[in-house]
Amino acid sequence: MNTNVIGKRNSFNIPDDDLQAVQAAVQTLQAKLVPHLVNIGPDDKRALTKMGSKSVDFVSKTLTYANTNPQFKPAFVDIDSFSSDVNAFGVLRSLQQPVSQLADMLDDSLALTGSDAMTAALAYYQSVKAANKLNVPGAATISDDLSTRFAGQGVRAPGKAPTSA
Repeated sequence: MNTNVIGKRNSFNIPDDDLQAVQAAVQTLQAKLVPHLVNIGPDDKRALTKMGSKSVDFVSKTLTYANTNPQFKPAFVDIDSFSSDVNAFGVLRSLQQPVSQLADMLDDSLALTGSDAMTAALAYYQSVKAANKLNVPGAATISDDLSTRFAGQGVRAPGKAPTSA
């Protein structure tokens, strides 16, 4: 990745028509999925029995055995509910995988564009501060305005740019 030119690493420019279509698709996803999904807290989530990719085959085989050998079913297990949960897991997983890939790419693109923008802003800010020290007209106002972002962070070592928060 070429990092020589600030702001040129990620040229994110989605056409307006595509952006509108994506926003409409997201609204549709929310409208159609949210009524069927749950939102649980982190403590509740930690308390759940986990079913990862290694367990999918186990659960599927168990459901088959429970259907063909019901004499071993505990009284508190409802086979219809068990079957419904297995089916729902498959459906949700088929939706989650591509959405997660998109979310990961959105996160990466957001991080990259944010980094590029912040790096460019910091470079400009450093230039304005240098111009202010040389009493270049107009630099003081800009420098004072931009410096509010770093208020309360103390004095930095020479040559060390502030980091974002």
